[in-house]
Amino acid sequence: MEPPLRFAGPSRLARVSRCVSFSACHRLHSNLLSDEENKKLFGKCNNPNGHGHNYKVEVTVHGEIDPTTGMVINLTDLKDYMEEAIMEPLDHKNLDKDVPYFAEVVSTTENVAVYIWENLQKHLPKGTLYKVKVYETDKNIVVYKGEGTVLEK
Repeated sequence: MEPPLRFAGPSRLARVSRCVSFSACHRLHSNLLSDEENKKLFGKCNNPNGHGHNYKVEVTVHGEIDPTTGMVINLTDLKDYMEEAIMEPLDHKNLDKDVPYFAEVVSTTENVAVYIWENLQKHLPKGTLYKVKVYETDKNIVVYKGEGTVLEK
């Protein structure tokens, strides 16, 4: 039997996204600020007992469509990576108390997106992660694309 024909045409790039949802609680509080400053800045989100969210996370990867498989990434692999990088460490957790990363980092949605990005980078093939989008609520959404720090002018 002859192997299937492979076409030497232009490579095709695509983006693939997958979503997961997790529940977690946290308290917006910075150790660099006084209790009064924290209360003024974060309001009711600085409640000493914390508050919870049902987060939705959309992960987007990008790359060439493999001519043999027709995929940028195997979705089963992406599902497994997201389970390890997002669900296991974050689902049904107190972010500030159960996730060591947030012991010194304020658990804002921006920082949750950075945490997820960094965790996914450990699992995904290099250069494939394109975007992490975190929905804290229907109205509050953060998009992180791995951008570095802003340089002073």
